[in-house]
Amino acid sequence: MHNSITKEEVLTWLEEVKDPEIPVLSLVDLGVITAVDIRPEGVTITMTPTFVGCPAMDMMKSDVLEVLHKHGITHAEVQVSFREPWTSDKISTRGREALKSFGLAPPPSGKNLFTDIDVLEHATCPRCNGTNTELKSPFGPTLCRSIHYCLDCREAFEQFKPV
Repeated sequence: MHNSITKEEVLTWLEEVKDPEIPVLSLVDLGVITAVDIRPEGVTITMTPTFVGCPAMDMMKSDVLEVLHKHGITHAEVQVSFREPWTSDKISTRGREALKSFGLAPPPSGKNLFTDIDVLEHATCPRCNGTNTELKSPFGPTLCRSIHYCLDCREAFEQFKPV
């Protein structure tokens, strides 16, 4: 039964699973679904969390299993792996657009917080696209967000941190 499905089909199904903290962003577009293994005995999904200790991991694993079961996959498991660390470069183009439409500044591509702290200090406003912004706090409501203020449109906003 499981041999007749494809990885692409499973990934399409998993588009239904949204990040619990950012409900417009699928786990696929976030880049945390890092492998789909289809075998006659079942399907294994590998996930890499955005941060170690992510409090939403259990909910995301449960949601993935629920979607697989809904599509007739009776034997499925979700494994969490840290073998290859997640980076914000794994966020798809569609995911970056979803973040922006949600009011979160997407992280810049190809940058790393630990080698370029300037990336965190300067963000593009998701509302007006202004770059005249300032970092108000590197600590947002979750580990993956920082708080900024746009001096052009005079709105506070959050940025998804580059990692």
